[in-house]
Amino acid sequence: MNKAITIQTKEYSILLGVNAGQVLDTYLETKSYSKLFVLMDENTMEYCYPVLSSDSENLLEAELLVINAGEENKSIEIATQLWESLTEEGADRHSLLINLGGGIISDLGGFVASTFKRGMDFVNIPTTLLSMVDASIGGKTGINLSHFKNQVGLFSTPKQIIIDTQFLDTLPQEQITSAYAEMLKHGLIADKKYWEELSELKQVEPKHLIRHIEKSIQIKKQIVDQDPREKGLRKTLNFGHSIGHAIESFFMESETPLLHGEAIALGMLAETYLSVEILNMPIDQLKKIEQNIRLHYSSKCIVKSQLNEIAKLVFHDKKKEGAQLNFSLLKQIGQCEINIQVTKNQILNSLKYLIHGFSN
Repeated sequence: MNKAITIQTKEYSILLGVNAGQVLDTYLETKSYSKLFVLMDENTMEYCYPVLSSDSENLLEAELLVINAGEENKSIEIATQLWESLTEEGADRHSLLINLGGGIISDLGGFVASTFKRGMDFVNIPTTLLSMVDASIGGKTGINLSHFKNQVGLFSTPKQIIIDTQFLDTLPQEQITSAYAEMLKHGLIADKKYWEELSELKQVEPKHLIRHIEKSIQIKKQIVDQDPREKGLRKTLNFGHSIGHAIESFFMESETPLLHGEAIALGMLAETYLSVEILNMPIDQLKKIEQNIRLHYSSKCIVKSQLNEIAKLVFHDKKKEGAQLNFSLLKQIGQCEINIQVTKNQILNSLKYLIHGFSN
């Protein structure tokens, strides 16, 4: 990505392909915040903050809030600690919180900022590919409750999102592969050509994916702009997430937790199976999707004895309405339908398919 791109949503700007420190300073010159705070985890502190701070004069006076890395820290306990730290350091409603990190930081930081003293401004500077193409965009903030994903939160938009792709050089390969799943999802629900371009990549590496970041952002932006509060169209973005979040939650406290995208990839595969069973999606499209996902993601972590427990977790999904569990499923690649009722038995069958394949 050789040039800076500005993507304007209804409520904020997304600046892509820029120097984050310089753009942050330009933004701050137009404001008069009482105090600056930077939220990050220990990894971002080590690998990304030195880059950002070396390019920003304003961060010399910022207070640093550092948490341990990991999904288990997106919790009410950590949120409480952050509210207390903000209070102790003299934050007020005219302060700014800069969320420097991946999806956990933008979810948690946005939630903390939006609830502290009934709301202070925040800016997202995503440092992972997943947060660049998905997590930091769209105004969803929140925390986990026990091992249930994103059970407490609110819609609240940042003042700006600053995407500096040089941070991708700090990531291990598994983080890149994790993000690739959400990019595939954008194509599967909205743009068949985009899905084909991504699925044809021989290597899932930053140098091959950077040029696709804008397209993923544009797809999500267009959906969110039309339906910011998830009353209709935005539900298509949940494809793969009802089952994917259950798988992620199940393994969250295990010795081998799954990254978000790894779980969502398996969720998309299971929900593509349901798309065939319920919406008569062409089987040949299922096989193409299956070939791509199984090439990059393994379902070997799931065994038959775990299926009932995972299925139960699906029914804790925050999108459930009363006793009714509605999914977003594919009519075909590039076309997603919402509010499709799915039974527990169908969910179990889709999980069995993850283990055994379509023929079983």
